[in-house]
Amino acid sequence: MNAEAIKQDSHIKKVILSEEEIRQKVSETGRLISEKYAGKPLMLVSILKGSFIFLADLCRSLTIPCEIGFMRVSSYYEGTSSSGEINIIMDLDRDVSGYHVIIAEDIIDTGRTLNDIIDRMKKKGPLSVEVITLLDKPERRLVPLKADMSLFEIPDLFVVGYGLDCGERYRNLPYIAEYSE
Repeated sequence: MNAEAIKQDSHIKKVILSEEEIRQKVSETGRLISEKYAGKPLMLVSILKGSFIFLADLCRSLTIPCEIGFMRVSSYYEGTSSSGEINIIMDLDRDVSGYHVIIAEDIIDTGRTLNDIIDRMKKKGPLSVEVITLLDKPERRLVPLKADMSLFEIPDLFVVGYGLDCGERYRNLPYIAEYSE
């Protein structure tokens, strides 16, 4: 199913951010990161699965060398017997102690899982840790967490596209769209 056909999908309510808007912001962010970290050891870390497209585009927008890392986590905050902790399904396979680490996140909602990831990352001893998020929903925040850089602030909508999914569908959309049941 191509992007145009998906636009006609009855679950896609409306496009919130166009492919061009996203491309411009990611490019601008890549320029800022390149300036800030020129000559410094940099590792970009994607929290799978949602941020892989954002990380790929962000990485390509850099004009400086960087390394890439991936983590995959699950949290049990929404269950009836919450453990209050995240489960690391796939951890970084590198020592980050000699790097400035940028966690590239797709969306910050309540902030609980990301807050735990940041704490875990800091314990690994990197030179610094920053968070860059594509989308930020500050009105949903349950913990005091603020990204170092947010590309777009959005209202409390359920969105898909550009890596974000609903039931593993719609990640391939080149734009961000509001999803409706």
